[in-house]
Amino acid sequence: MKTVKSIVVIMIFCFLPKLNAQESGLNQDIKVQTKNELSYYQQRGLKDAQHEQQLKVKGKNEERAFWKEQKQYEKELRKNNRRAYNAYLQAKKDDYAAHHNQCDIHCNHSNYWYQNAAYYYYGYRQPHYENRAPRSSINTQIEVGMPRVKLGVF
Repeated sequence: MKTVKSIVVIMIFCFLPKLNAQESGLNQDIKVQTKNELSYYQQRGLKDAQHEQQLKVKGKNEERAFWKEQKQYEKELRKNNRRAYNAYLQAKKDDYAAHHNQCDIHCNHSNYWYQNAAYYYYGYRQPHYENRAPRSSINTQIEVGMPRVKLGVF
């Protein structure tokens, strides 16, 4: 009986490391696949950003439909695969930042493009990149303080 137990224990210790090695190989395959997925979504983000920056549309309705589809795609990607979404969005942000350095007020982008581009790069929120008329109203703030009355015994 002792020899059977000894043989079983020896067999467990002999085969256990091999099972762990196979599992770690499987984990590495999953990691490689994840890295390839991220690089795919990074490339896709760059291509989409470049397409958006060179977008030529015939009318406002067509442009709104395009941006609506784009937002829907990003929403679905975020829901299905958060890591891929983050990689995709970071690639778009990087490309929009590069475009911001190359493109100035002379670029022919629409107001709707600037509204959507502001989501990817904060520089497009600056007033000189928006095609709007300046404000004609002035905001002022007036504060009125209450007088203090102190009573003392001495």
